[in-house]
Amino acid sequence: MSEHHAGGCFCGAVQVEVEGKPEAMGYCHCESCRHWSAGPVNAFTLWKPDAVRITRGEEALESFEKTPASRRRWCRHCGGHVLTEHPGMGLVDVYAALLPDLDFVPQLHVHYQESVLRIPDGLPKMKDVPAELGGSGETLEE
Repeated sequence: MSEHHAGGCFCGAVQVEVEGKPEAMGYCHCESCRHWSAGPVNAFTLWKPDAVRITRGEEALESFEKTPASRRRWCRHCGGHVLTEHPGMGLVDVYAALLPDLDFVPQLHVHYQESVLRIPDGLPKMKDVPAELGGSGETLEE
């Protein structure tokens, strides 16, 4: 039996579903994610694109690409953030907060060199991202 999780934007106009298990879960500390989320860190869940489906309100989704690495999508009605597509990695970040019934079990921190909030939790602290996703694979001290 496959896992199924659903959530939506702030006003509920856009609904998203994910199927199966995420490829990774963790925390991103990059400046872009911090500015986008208006917080010191972004809790992410990464999925293969075919595991993510917009079930309602696709026409309400707007997008912005600061760089080719990330296409950020949000609801034009409420401004609620929904997901970020990462085409170079072949993954989609459905923000952990949007999936209330997903057991969020973070595995690592990425872009920790940009951190403004140190989190001494024993998880690996990646300088950027893992080598298999195009990063250096280098880890930093907590």
